[in-house]
Amino acid sequence: MYRDTLGLLGPALPVVSFLARLPTAMCQLGSLLLVAETSGSLTTAGLAGGALAAGQTCAGPVIGRLADRRGQRRVVLAASAANAVAVAALVLAALAHAATGWLVLLGALAGATVPQAGPLARTRSVALARCAGADDRLVGAVLSFEGTLDEVSFVLGPALVGLAAAFAHPAAALLLAAALLAVFGTAFALHPSARAARDRPAPAVRPSAPKDRTPPGAATDPVAPPLSSGTTLTGAAERGRLPRSAYVLRVAMTLQGAMFGASQAGITAFTEELGAPAQAGLVYAAMGVMSAAVGLSMAAVPARIGPATRWRAATAALVVLSLPLLLVDSLGALYAVVTLLGAAYAPHLITVFGLTERTVPSARLAESMAFLTSGIVGGQALALALSGRLADGHGAPAAFAVAVVAAALCAALSWAVDPLAPAPRPLPAGPRPARRA
Repeated sequence: MYRDTLGLLGPALPVVSFLARLPTAMCQLGSLLLVAETSGSLTTAGLAGGALAAGQTCAGPVIGRLADRRGQRRVVLAASAANAVAVAALVLAALAHAATGWLVLLGALAGATVPQAGPLARTRSVALARCAGADDRLVGAVLSFEGTLDEVSFVLGPALVGLAAAFAHPAAALLLAAALLAVFGTAFALHPSARAARDRPAPAVRPSAPKDRTPPGAATDPVAPPLSSGTTLTGAAERGRLPRSAYVLRVAMTLQGAMFGASQAGITAFTEELGAPAQAGLVYAAMGVMSAAVGLSMAAVPARIGPATRWRAATAALVVLSLPLLLVDSLGALYAVVTLLGAAYAPHLITVFGLTERTVPSARLAESMAFLTSGIVGGQALALALSGRLADGHGAPAAFAVAVVAAALCAALSWAVDPLAPAPRPLPAGPRPARRA
């Protein structure tokens, strides 16, 4: 299946899109380390890092919406150039010991101009698959592959920052990120696949029947094939309205981000309690490696297991595998529990992205993908701030409890909502009933 995926995407697009999204994974930690070292204040570093996360959370969907309306090429070119300049300016300001207000402003600009290479790469890859007439199984493999690229970038990015901080200076990592943005952000924008995202076929209008109840012997494709380009849609899909489930999926992804932030705070607090703070990054990396490996295996899930069932199974796994976090009492146990928890992350992420692709109108796909990514960033930043305070006052288990609560809320959402329910069609206009006397 992945051979077909690589044949569909070509050799250059995965490499270019990976190197274009890598700076995003480097800038969050890099800005924290840089400002902390140059200002000597963790509070200032937290403000600058928080501003960067807030900028990305708020502006990410706007960039996605512009890409849907104007095409990816011009939007990504402009965003990549602006982001490279903003990151370089943040580095220069930090080295010049600029005032906190300037650092916060530049951090917000660095976040707001992130070119959203990950969400837009997903949109392109899905568009290439749909335009080639691929079935939903191959589209699922494409999303799994893109999810793995994200996981690898979010493991490798902080590792590069850590190495730069250890052997040189955090500024070196951020300047490398700016260079990658300028070169590979531009290459990603100019890649011919940018046209596919603009010309992707419209999604099919789904029937209202449940998608997971496929009778034995029937076709295993849980979703109707896409309509050909130019097919006229009716109802909400024609005007680009979103079904209610799209908003629920965004909330679920925000809760996933909250799990990341709370886990990160708990891991950091626990390793500090053990007197081994350097192990925190390695523990988090082990979770990321497990998540990436399981993400690749998602393409092997039988098609008869529908996407709604996959989502509920993934959220159940999040709950079951996060509960042992409350009981860890040694570094070895922490490694084991966190690594196993990573096995639930990728299935949930990939399934939510897949459900979003199946349910939102084609004209708003890039925006919707960017909303999901912004939800992760925003949820992670908020949970990191909250659970960090809880960990300071009550220890690592308090931070891990936030992760467990977020997992439970994810599970509740997956059982309370039909993610493949179609958007309600508007009632036909007609004469208003006469008032009764």
